[in-house]
Amino acid sequence: MSFSSFSSLSSFPQAPLPHALAAFGWDTAWEAEFTPYVEQGLVPGRVVRVDRGQCDVMTPDGAVRADTAFVTPHDPLRVICTGDWAAVEPAGNPRYVKAYLPRRTAFVRSTSSQRSEGQILAANVDHAIIAVSLAVELDLGRIERFLALAWESGAQPLVVLTKADLVPDPATLAHLVQDVENTAPGVPVLAVSSRTGDGTDVLAAVVAGGTSVLLGISGAGKSTLANTLLGTDAMEVQEAREVDGKGRHTTTTRNLLALPGGGVLIDTPGLRGVGLWDAEVGVGQVFAEIEEYAAQCRFHDCAHAAEPGCAVLAALASGELAERRLESYRKLLRENQRIVAKTDARLRSEIRRDWRLKSAEGRANYAAKRTGRA
Repeated sequence: MSFSSFSSLSSFPQAPLPHALAAFGWDTAWEAEFTPYVEQGLVPGRVVRVDRGQCDVMTPDGAVRADTAFVTPHDPLRVICTGDWAAVEPAGNPRYVKAYLPRRTAFVRSTSSQRSEGQILAANVDHAIIAVSLAVELDLGRIERFLALAWESGAQPLVVLTKADLVPDPATLAHLVQDVENTAPGVPVLAVSSRTGDGTDVLAAVVAGGTSVLLGISGAGKSTLANTLLGTDAMEVQEAREVDGKGRHTTTTRNLLALPGGGVLIDTPGLRGVGLWDAEVGVGQVFAEIEEYAAQCRFHDCAHAAEPGCAVLAALASGELAERRLESYRKLLRENQRIVAKTDARLRSEIRRDWRLKSAEGRANYAAKRTGRA
């Protein structure tokens, strides 16, 4: 992808004001949103870290520690998180966060618990940087999961292939980049090396425009990449295991950092699980080519299984569509439907009704075959 394609990502919708919080993303739109809180005597601040009922907030007067008791609802998706813009008391011991501004974007995944809860990882993000290590074999299915969550969040995804110096053959590196580009239609893919500096200048230009969140599994090189962009060893780094390339959780909290070249970076701990959370739109965006084929099917509710006139199956038969892509698409849609059904009683009822209808149809077909009336 050309440099102009990457540079277009760095455009930021609102010009920052000459404000003490401009380096953290404050702009005219946030100022307008904050107007009611000015009348209450509160001051604005951006949440840079959340930890056990308290958070660190960057205000016009500098960093302060604030209590989150007023913004801790039962809904886990409404708790304050890194990246939020907060309304903070100007003084007090302790200070309290009284509210936070409506989020422009929110990166949410499902938790690994059986309660089917969503977990918000970062708020008000413009770019979702998905770090993927070239030290191990590419897991295209995992990349698709991250992309689905990124698109659903409202942020612009960017896949960064780290440790590119471990692939010295240019042809092999170009092939790996092409594989990821085929997996991520419409998403820039950039190979970088923090060791040699290759590609880091392009990445720095992208993140200079707005707020970026750094995502990936442990060992993907996120902390090393963050240090490269910061120009200092601010984040602790540990070597990944040679046997499988897996890393250790050197980053244990989500931290918001102002970059010296402009922009804001949220570094996150490595994610063991990448569960979808109501991400149907995001899944459709990741598999845009399948959605385009599906629009040409004879039946609008085509399941792309054995229906006549199915454009998706036709593309599969002709080789235009890879079987791995279709299987991954089906898998993520099923997973997303299950997680939504656990929290949506109406959808759960519709799924059960469809299951009963299909079961009845199957029994009728079986009976017809036995009696020779098929």
